[in-house]
Amino acid sequence: MSVTTDDIGKRVRDASGRVGILRDVIRDYEDPGEPPGERLKRPVAFLWPEGGGREWLAPPQQVRRV
Repeated sequence: MSVTTDDIGKRVRDASGRVGILRDVIRDYEDPGEPPGERLKRPVAFLWPEGGGREWLAPPQQVRRV
């Protein structure tokens, strides 16, 4: 079962095995780094390393609670 907004603040693991804290789940996220005419809405989970560091994104269906 993939993560939901109920899992925000919990420890999670992505498909590559990285463990972090779920910061948010946005079902219709558009990457602001893509040109406006090429942005696609897609679900995204925002993960943060437990010890601090750079946040990363993952498809929510590939993220599970630890």
